[in-house]
Amino acid sequence: MRPFTPKEIIKNEINNITEIHQQEVIASLKTLTLKLYRRNPQEWRKSHFENAESATEALYKTLLQWHLYSSTDWQASLHNSWREDYADDRVQALMFGLLVMNMASYNHKTEFYILSSVDAQKLYNSARNIEAVVWKLSNARKKNGELILISNSADPQDVNNLSFEREFGKIIGIQDVLARSVENKSIRSIRFAVVNLAVMIFLPIP
Repeated sequence: MRPFTPKEIIKNEINNITEIHQQEVIASLKTLTLKLYRRNPQEWRKSHFENAESATEALYKTLLQWHLYSSTDWQASLHNSWREDYADDRVQALMFGLLVMNMASYNHKTEFYILSSVDAQKLYNSARNIEAVVWKLSNARKKNGELILISNSADPQDVNNLSFEREFGKIIGIQDVLARSVENKSIRSIRFAVVNLAVMIFLPIP
């Protein structure tokens, strides 16, 4: 059992649930980042790191000073990751874009109180955007037919061949469940929508 703190007085159940869900989302994003760096070692080398682990740790250290990064254009970062002419670290562009987008769905906060609730629509939109990113990650190819970033293995003997889809699916599920929980406690209903995969214009998270 975790110790009681004075902050608990100004938290309600949905605040605590929100924090737990957000922590799980960040943990899954970090897991995915490390997996992508390990399958695409040329990317962490572009950023001059010694290995996949150090590149991953550097990306998530930004959370310690998040106010410096919260205004990052996450849509541009995501699009950069699959541009064939992009010369920088694609894994960093992809996963930092996803991190900023998901933090935006939590209003760029990591602690929540009675007067700082999250928006169900933002959570829902982030889940749909992640679904689009998963599709793009599996289909974005260079002119020579090679995948721009390697994720799932095509080898059926590889027990981890769908590990990326499972981890992304976990994040999508978390965001959807939390969106429904928040919606049930508010007077605003979620407007259902999907990302147009042909043009990859993401749903807004203002």
